[in-house]
Amino acid sequence: MKLKPYFLLPFLALPLCFSCDSKGEKQEEIPLESMRNEVTATKVTVAKAEKRSFDYLINASGKVEAAQQVKVFIERRGYLKALDLKEGQTIKAGTLMAQLDNADNLFRKEKALVQLKNAQANYNSEMLGFSTIMQGDDQEKIAELQEQLKASSGLLSAEIELKEAELELEKSTIKAPISGKVADLKLKPGSLVNAGDELCEILSTEELNLRVKVLESDIPFISLDQEAEVYPVAAGTGSLSGRVSSINPKVDENGLVEVNIKLKKGEKLLPGMNARAVIRAPQNDNVVVPKQALVYRSGRPVVFTLNGEESKWNYVEVGKDNGREIEVLDGIKDGETVITSNNLQLAHQAPVQIVKEKE
Repeated sequence: MKLKPYFLLPFLALPLCFSCDSKGEKQEEIPLESMRNEVTATKVTVAKAEKRSFDYLINASGKVEAAQQVKVFIERRGYLKALDLKEGQTIKAGTLMAQLDNADNLFRKEKALVQLKNAQANYNSEMLGFSTIMQGDDQEKIAELQEQLKASSGLLSAEIELKEAELELEKSTIKAPISGKVADLKLKPGSLVNAGDELCEILSTEELNLRVKVLESDIPFISLDQEAEVYPVAAGTGSLSGRVSSINPKVDENGLVEVNIKLKKGEKLLPGMNARAVIRAPQNDNVVVPKQALVYRSGRPVVFTLNGEESKWNYVEVGKDNGREIEVLDGIKDGETVITSNNLQLAHQAPVQIVKEKE
């Protein structure tokens, strides 16, 4: 009977120990608000969301071309007797560019003239036999008779022969078809040339165009006479302004559409230069924020706004992007303050501190 207290004492002590531990845990609890106050505020920059017009920028690259580019070809075989041309030389339309040896053509023309005189004499002689008919009033019959006599006397064929000789003689003289600058001069004086040989190319540099390829998805935003900024790759040429002058109605196999931009004349701009065009396509009024304000979480676009001294997480629906700004179609209101830096790892309701851009 005396052993019973030894068994009861441990069980009596246990509740007391649990009670002590429980009280100790309650004393160590830290309020959530106190923990938030101890977190260092993230330094951020901010900007205002604005509802205004938005320029969607369409970027495309291409080559500068002359408004007119004409290749000049030799039209007959012969020796290139004279050639007074230099690459880069400016010439006017109709200027003599080259001369082929035309001795054979001159002889052919003289021969055709003699044949024409003989045929004319035969024609006049035959006409004497029809003087009575020629004095009649039936003009249709007279005209028909004259054509018959021209054919029978050889006058008709002689006239055709003379025209052919004159055309061949004209081919020996090569004149500039348009005004412009000489490029890609391929022949030298004294060389034997054949019909179809290329002499040079003439570029009309008074008007220049830039041909670019644009994604078919961007074509609905482009229209004729739309403004464009052109940036040549060559250093020192600066930027130029231009306007859309034509849009090819056909989409190529790569899903691209050719757009032609007419440029204002630039002194240092040459055909063949590479250039980049930026076509401005104004959009309807929507809320616009800096592109830096947009981040992605789990593949969804998010913009953080300022809520007092805390950040607020907002899922948004975005529209067009011009590289500097982005349209927000839903999720942000006009006038809200958006966070534009240190937002990649920012959380909802995180404490933030607004700083200036340079801080």
